[in-house]
Amino acid sequence: MSLSDAEVRAEMAAIYAAVEARPLERQCSMLTECCQFHLTGRTPMLTLGEARYAAIGVRASGRKKLPMRPNGDGACPLLGQNGRCMIYQHRPFGCRTHFCAAAGGPYPRKHLADLIQRLEVLDEKLGGDGPRPIQGAVADALEDQGDGRAQQSGKGRNQRGRR
Repeated sequence: MSLSDAEVRAEMAAIYAAVEARPLERQCSMLTECCQFHLTGRTPMLTLGEARYAAIGVRASGRKKLPMRPNGDGACPLLGQNGRCMIYQHRPFGCRTHFCAAAGGPYPRKHLADLIQRLEVLDEKLGGDGPRPIQGAVADALEDQGDGRAQQSGKGRNQRGRR
């Protein structure tokens, strides 16, 4: 089953709105510690739907590809020079739910299981085969959107970069 970019965008927006509607108190103060992958030892893993949605945010920022990090500093490729997320409204699920201790800590998985399942179902519909690191996932989604594969077929690359 193929889905258009508009359908992917609508489903991802609905999933992310459902996260925001959860009655769990979290307050991100934008310290960006979680964006420093070399310090946290964690890299967000994105499904194909998340990657396509993040790519929409990258394109909306005026970019056609992921920016290079200065000196390979180990930070998120979407962390701007100003210290802010370049795609905050399009940030991945993990960035919305895995907060540092100062922000209230991560959401308990039991409170997110239904939304994780929706991400997995969307991934399957898009021909993905599970989450992959943010850098490669978003770079591939940008490439697919740039040459029209995602819009035309509803698919593009699956999660491991194969067609």
